[in-house]
Amino acid sequence: MLQQDSNDDTEDVSLFDAEEETTNRPKKSKIRHPVASFFHLFFRVSAIIVYLLCELLSSSFIACMVTIILLLSCDFWAVKNVTGRLMVGLRWWNHIDEDGKSHWVFESRKASPQENKTVSEAESRIFWLGLIACPVLWVIFAFSALFSFRVKWLAVVIMGVVLQGANLYGYIRCKVGSRKNFTSMATSYLGKQFLRQNTGEDQTS
Repeated sequence: MLQQDSNDDTEDVSLFDAEEETTNRPKKSKIRHPVASFFHLFFRVSAIIVYLLCELLSSSFIACMVTIILLLSCDFWAVKNVTGRLMVGLRWWNHIDEDGKSHWVFESRKASPQENKTVSEAESRIFWLGLIACPVLWVIFAFSALFSFRVKWLAVVIMGVVLQGANLYGYIRCKVGSRKNFTSMATSYLGKQFLRQNTGEDQTS
């Protein structure tokens, strides 16, 4: 387990020793987890559709608000805990240690030549397209509600921005975390080599 030297105490670790992963399948473009792929888009797209059509479907603001928040909550849980792990081999969460200190953990499945063969390009496209496009739409809805003075909807659209934006941020950190660790380790190594070389020159002179 490698711990980054950042202020938010983030960590990058392997994803449960690459469980449920087979190493003898060729690389395929077809969808290997159709149920996960369906629910990755179902909850978030349904929340957007209900928001756009709520005034036509129901005259009750409370019913529409509760429905949208339930869909957003289900989407947040499913994407954070299930679809990210199955579709792209990533997962993130936060935990509190015994000292009460908060730690953000970003997991990625260890990549090897054999495991890379099992990656589905179609699932990866679906995952990242849904993960990026839907938060962008909620940001647009937030500005629209603000400028059109639909104040009662601001809480709903802000909830959409926060929940889906959190997943987007978490998975981006999972994706780039290993690169940051590699850069930090390389910089540290080069620094030590430079100091060692200078120390050796001083001793011989």
